[in-house]
Amino acid sequence: MANMEALVQRLEKAVLRLETLESSRNAECGSDAVAPFVEAFDEMLIGTIAQYYKLSKEIGGDVGEHADLVNEAVKMERAFLVTASQSQQPPVNELAQLLQPLSQKILQIQEFREKRRTSKQFNHLSAISESIPGLGWLASAPKPGPYVKEMTDAAMFYTNRVLKEYKDTDKRHVEWVKAYINFWTELQAYIKAHHTTGLSWSKTGPKATAPPVTAPPSGGIAPPPPGGPPPPPPQVASSVDTTSSRAALFSELNKGAEITSKLKHVPDSSKTHKNPALRNANTPAHTGPKPFKAAAASPTPTIKKEPPMLQLEGKKWRVENHNNASNLAIQVEELKQVAYVYKCTQSTLAVKGKINSITVDNCKKLGLVFDDVVGIVEIINSRDVKIQVLGKVPTISINKTDGCHVYLSKDSLNCEIVSAKSSEMNVLIPVNDDFVEYPVPEQFKTVWNGKKLETTVTEISG
Repeated sequence: MANMEALVQRLEKAVLRLETLESSRNAECGSDAVAPFVEAFDEMLIGTIAQYYKLSKEIGGDVGEHADLVNEAVKMERAFLVTASQSQQPPVNELAQLLQPLSQKILQIQEFREKRRTSKQFNHLSAISESIPGLGWLASAPKPGPYVKEMTDAAMFYTNRVLKEYKDTDKRHVEWVKAYINFWTELQAYIKAHHTTGLSWSKTGPKATAPPVTAPPSGGIAPPPPGGPPPPPPQVASSVDTTSSRAALFSELNKGAEITSKLKHVPDSSKTHKNPALRNANTPAHTGPKPFKAAAASPTPTIKKEPPMLQLEGKKWRVENHNNASNLAIQVEELKQVAYVYKCTQSTLAVKGKINSITVDNCKKLGLVFDDVVGIVEIINSRDVKIQVLGKVPTISINKTDGCHVYLSKDSLNCEIVSAKSSEMNVLIPVNDDFVEYPVPEQFKTVWNGKKLETTVTEISG
């Protein structure tokens, strides 16, 4: 029986290898030459990735569906490696266009998790969603390896949850975690061996170029503009006796067919639709209101992209406009210094030393790690922010923020957390070598007790 299972696994690997070679031939336009670093990546495809994908399908549900997206992303990465092996490195702006399909696929994988927050397999989806940006090491230089290591560490919190939940009930989930983490571990070793300081490009091939960007198809023919305004109502003189006029009208109507006896017959020669001469006559032009004509749409103003900044101005550290920056760091030298973090996306910031205060404003998917804060840490107008306290902090304020995870240290358990107009807030308390998550209430009940308003937390059953 064991020999049969081993034979089946070998056959599965052989089939995957043939599929990979077939896809490579299509991607390489008939070329039989495959670079050594592409072959090394193929070994991971038929190894840990194939094992992860197989176990995902066995587990099924959202995990199985999610694995299809991950598999597509890994194949896109493989195709990009083939391009790099045959082409010279393009300029930075063209490189971003080349990586756009992979970036969109990574975003799709993360959105899959966001749309399934009530899934029983949410920890599985989160482990992948937090680490999948590691596939973007292709644009990371000069140290892509540490970047992948950081993304691997981001998955550990959720993979530990999966292990804790299933280690005694379903070993497939344990093997799933091992296969997934092993892929990232092997990827780090692969990068160290073949792309130590960045993606290796061909020295002799043509320059890699991004495909032309085509305009999206129009959404159909626009409806015609609306007609002119309705004619104004007839003006009635105030001196007219409306009662007598109405009586005269009804008197005429009561005559029946006799009412038409006074109408004059119009001959065909006087009818415009039967006499062309009348249609061509110089008749006065229509002077009524002109039909409504929509004004031409003004061009969308171009939003100027501000350059990234990390510098000390007086006592204030300014960290602004960073995107996909995973190694931002501040070394605090004086206690009076403060930090202001503005418009940073998918980035991480480490504040080393004791600082007076930290403000995070208008950021998305930001990770903030700091030692000690004397005053306050304030999160404003942000989304999907993670904060980890290594030392002490007296107060954390969360305002107009959707999605905020606060990891407290043992020395900061007496921290006061003040929140307003925010949602999806969680505080994680250290217990032994793990964290226990507690949600921050978002709904409250207020009643009048006869003397004053009394507000209590509303318990919402899951």
